[in-house]
Amino acid sequence: MILVSHASGNTFVRALLAGLLAEQRLGLFATSFGFTGEPRMLSWLPAPIRRELGRRRYDLPADLLSTRPRKELLRLAAQRLGWSSLHRNEHGCASVDAVYQDLDRAVARRLPKWKTKYALTATYAYEDGALHTLRAARAEGLRAVYDLPIAYWETLRALLREEALRLPQWEPTLQGGTRDSEEKLAHKTAELEVADIVVCPSQFVLDSLPASARREKTCVVAEFGTPSVEVPPRSRPNAGGKLRILFAGSMSQRKGLGDLFAAMKLLRRTDVELVVMGTPQAEMSFYRSQYADFTYEPTRPHGEVLKLMASCDALCLPSIVEGRALVQQEAMACGLPVIATVNAGASDLILDEVSGFLVPIRSPEKLAEKINWMADHREATYTMGLTAQTMARAVTWTRYCEKILRSIPSA
Repeated sequence: MILVSHASGNTFVRALLAGLLAEQRLGLFATSFGFTGEPRMLSWLPAPIRRELGRRRYDLPADLLSTRPRKELLRLAAQRLGWSSLHRNEHGCASVDAVYQDLDRAVARRLPKWKTKYALTATYAYEDGALHTLRAARAEGLRAVYDLPIAYWETLRALLREEALRLPQWEPTLQGGTRDSEEKLAHKTAELEVADIVVCPSQFVLDSLPASARREKTCVVAEFGTPSVEVPPRSRPNAGGKLRILFAGSMSQRKGLGDLFAAMKLLRRTDVELVVMGTPQAEMSFYRSQYADFTYEPTRPHGEVLKLMASCDALCLPSIVEGRALVQQEAMACGLPVIATVNAGASDLILDEVSGFLVPIRSPEKLAEKINWMADHREATYTMGLTAQTMARAVTWTRYCEKILRSIPSA
């Protein structure tokens, strides 16, 4: 049986939990704040709070869920009330780091008892919240599985520091990737060192690991599954309409948005529209100063995101460093071809010139070339999107879980 620990329970955590339940290998899920079932009180609460709480509901038997909610509830309250000092990165008592490490230490303390109670053979923990859990697992003779959802910190920091020098005006958008403390980086190093098994979502993440880790540990590439989407069949392109290129994600240079803006300026075409949907990391005036002529779309509920995707012709994600951006598969499932970098985790997802285009990082010229080709070949772009849709649907969460479970001995 396997104990899974994660503070917030995102999409790929939930997929793993479902797979473990199906295989009867889930011993326990430990998280910060969560619940099972449908509490009646939810219907009385304001819609924004209901949505947040809904993201913390798990389809698990109640006896397989262990929570430690205090710091996470404080963090959520501090965000809503504007108490920024409480949730300030690394230093706030209710920061994301504090929440992850509080859960990590609590799981480690209780692991000896849980080992017997749940007949555990392995623990499965995620970057920034794994060190004490995995150390305790090793001490108890359990397998220590470490999930690294984005490139290893040495690769990530090197790439982002290069970006800060190459495009200094975009450095504030890098989301702290160049500013992590030495203590936090040492914590990440120690997590990797103590792991027996390392799970990566893409070949790019695996390649980012130190050579010694790849040599000495069991390393697994388990590609994320494609999110389930229900969209109507795509209509054929309007020959007289604009080619709509969608960028979706955090509006940062980690996602390569500066390079995409530069590509659009190189194109100088009036029949191509760039649609940017995401969370700004700077004032909107900054983005307009870099490239004025884009259509901004704020973040929205999932169903509305799919409608926006359906109104576009292709997705462009020229990321500098990722793990495996799920938005690529979501767009492909909607029938959009994708222009992306290998660093977006796309090397085993996009078949170059068949379901989209793989481009180098930091190459506005190549981005412009591929967008220009799409604008000149609207029917071929449409056909490419249909191929992308078929390919994306073949990448399932079931296969994701199977790859992980095969790597973890059951006894």
